[in-house]
Amino acid sequence: MLNTLFNGIFENSSATTTSVEATQFILCIAVSIIIGLFLAFVHGYKNTSSRSFLVTLALLPAIVCVIIMMVNGNVGAGVAVAGAFSLVRFRSAPGTAKEIGSIFLAMGAGLVTGMGYLGYAVLFALIIGIMMLILNLSGFGSGSASLLNKALRITIPEDLNYSEVFDDLFEKYTSKCEVVSVKTSNMGSLYKLHYNVTLKSLSDEKEFIDELRCRNGNLEISMSRQEENNYEL
Repeated sequence: MLNTLFNGIFENSSATTTSVEATQFILCIAVSIIIGLFLAFVHGYKNTSSRSFLVTLALLPAIVCVIIMMVNGNVGAGVAVAGAFSLVRFRSAPGTAKEIGSIFLAMGAGLVTGMGYLGYAVLFALIIGIMMLILNLSGFGSGSASLLNKALRITIPEDLNYSEVFDDLFEKYTSKCEVVSVKTSNMGSLYKLHYNVTLKSLSDEKEFIDELRCRNGNLEISMSRQEENNYEL
């Protein structure tokens, strides 16, 4: 059993085409679904994902597996058919880099299962899935520097020149400052400014806000974490 675990169950050197038996078909589908559920759990663990995406991720390996089996293991034809099916992607919003990676992971696992290499498919899903969990739990790629990136919103009266009134404070407390948007409110008597800033130190955040309040006449100021752009990789 162990000697044949990582051999293709469809291998037949004497035949040019492959006939898939019902038991083999059911076994491959079952393994694909188990792998899909595992990958959906790994992707959704401590991540914000829609229910529809997790369901799709759970079923995708089985779908790719059936495509590969129905083209008799011809990988080129199978990928071409799967690519044609993926054209419906234009009707949905673009995903993040992590979601795209999970989609390719599920397709890869389904492809390996469809070729009949069930042992390799399980091993592949386990290794990559465990690595995803480790990277998520360790906070890989986030770093402490991301905590310094803030979204700053300041309300000022119309008679205040926003283009240079805060320059010295930005130079003192931030290492980077970018104007995102400027809009008027209250019949044009107020300006609402939106900046993306990178603080030099988190300990100076309150002092920074207090000095901004002295400049804007104690009007509304808010500072929050910068939102990630889901349309960028």
